[in-house]
Amino acid sequence: MKTVLHKSETRGHVNHGWLDTYHTFSFASYYNPERIHFGALRVLNDDWIKSGNGFGMHPHDNMEIITIPLSGVLEHKDSMKNRAVIKSGEIQVMSAGTGVFHSEFSQKDEGDVSLLQIWVIPNRRNVTPRYDQLEISLLAKENELYQILSPNEDDEGVWIHQNAWFHMGDLSEGWQGTYTLKGEKNGVYVFVIEGAIEVNGESLETRDGLGVWETESIEIKSSSASKVLLMEVPMQV
Repeated sequence: MKTVLHKSETRGHVNHGWLDTYHTFSFASYYNPERIHFGALRVLNDDWIKSGNGFGMHPHDNMEIITIPLSGVLEHKDSMKNRAVIKSGEIQVMSAGTGVFHSEFSQKDEGDVSLLQIWVIPNRRNVTPRYDQLEISLLAKENELYQILSPNEDDEGVWIHQNAWFHMGDLSEGWQGTYTLKGEKNGVYVFVIEGAIEVNGESLETRDGLGVWETESIEIKSSSASKVLLMEVPMQV
C-alpha cells in the first residue's frame, strides 16, 4: 500500500477578493511539480465565491468536470444551451469532450457560494459534450458511504467517462467502516469536507486529503461528526 498526505494548509491558495480558492493540485498560478494529479484526479479546488460574482464564459475540452456546492446557490450557463441553478445537496457533471463554453455565478441576493470543483481525466477523448445534475441529498444515508458518481449511466448518482466512483459520508463520532475499491488498478483519494477522521490510522482534519493506492480496501474511523468525500480513480492515465 502507498499513500500521499496533503494537509489543508499545504494547498495552493489565492484570494482574488471575489474568489477565495484553495488548490490541492497544481492549477492556474499555483504550480507544484509533486502535486500535478492523483491518477486520473487532476483538479480538486475548494472555492468561495462572493455573492453576485463568478466565472464568465470560458472553454473546456476533454475533461470530466464535477461541481459539488457546499453552501449557497450557483447559476450555470453553457454553450449546450443549458441554464441551471445548483445548490448544496446537489452534484453537477459536465463532460467537456470536443469542447464547451460555460459560466458559473453566485446568485445575487442568495449569499456567497462554497463549492468543490473536481476535474477527472476521461478515458475517452472527443466525446459529445453532455451535462447532468442530480439531487444527491436523496441518496444520502447517515453513517454510510453512499455513491454519488460512477462510470455507469444506470447506476446511482451521476456518471462520467472514466472508471471512477465517488462516495460521500455523513458520519457520526465513533463510526467505523471499510471502503473496498472497485477497480483493481485504482486508488482512492479521501477528502475531509468537515470534521476529523482516521484512514488506516492516519489522522485527517477538515480539508485534509489522503491518497491511497496499491490496496484492496481502506479502514475509516470518524473522530468527530464528519463529512467526507471519497474519489476512486485509475492510477494510470
